[in-house]
Amino acid sequence: MQHSFRLSIQCPDQVGLVAQVSQFLAQYGATILEANHHTDLSTKRFFMRHEIQADSVDLDMATFEAAFTPIANKFNMDWTISDPARLPKVALLASHETHCLADILHRWHTGELNCDIPCIIANHEKIADIAAWYKVPFYFVDFKGQDKANAFAQIEDTLEKYDIDTVVLARFMQILPEAMCTKWHGHAINIHHSFLPSFAGAKPYQQAYDRGVKLIGATCHYVTSDLDEGPIIEQQVMRISHSDAAADMVRKGRDCEKTALANGLRYHIEDRVMIDKNKTIVFA
Repeated sequence: MQHSFRLSIQCPDQVGLVAQVSQFLAQYGATILEANHHTDLSTKRFFMRHEIQADSVDLDMATFEAAFTPIANKFNMDWTISDPARLPKVALLASHETHCLADILHRWHTGELNCDIPCIIANHEKIADIAAWYKVPFYFVDFKGQDKANAFAQIEDTLEKYDIDTVVLARFMQILPEAMCTKWHGHAINIHHSFLPSFAGAKPYQQAYDRGVKLIGATCHYVTSDLDEGPIIEQQVMRISHSDAAADMVRKGRDCEKTALANGLRYHIEDRVMIDKNKTIVFA
């Protein structure tokens, strides 16, 4: 696999911004593998993502950051640069529904998702069998035999133990406490089995059935303290008909859930997603 690092920038839109970044990269002989730009005309915000061939730049990460910082300060940039030598560490949180968990693990196992999965945390012990097959350490957290504060403290301890970068709620079905939402802002991803903002909360497929919809879907979004209202990363839809019962919608909707979550996670770990208030710019 070709090693690359990613330079991600968002800042107020300004004349000469792209030219100065391009001149900087050219100065150090950078080979740009992919370039994405977007300007939000309503907010006057500019977004940029460059993927750069790592061995084309004869600078280490620290030197690159130091050299680029004056430009970043000049244009008031909010910017990051990824280290190609370090895979992002992703923790999977699961419950009794296993389809999203199994799909993510399969894609990771086959190399489709370029990340490390150091642990799986679940509130159902049967998930241990899936974790064992993929040789991923498994942690059972009992949400029935103790209060939720203690349960979430166990989860936080495990995340800290493995120095986790991203938390994925693969149909975890537990609401994260506000402090945890704040701590993991922009780094906790959820899959909701509905095409948000419609049918938020519990039993969305039953809500959709009762409403007689002709499209169902799933939404991958960042977690916030406002339930099912975080910035949306990816959505998938599927057409249904009057002959589909609520159970049929659940069955068909699982495909939407798996695809939306897998795509959303890939966009996130490849630094393709930029959060702008409660919206996202996704360079898919």
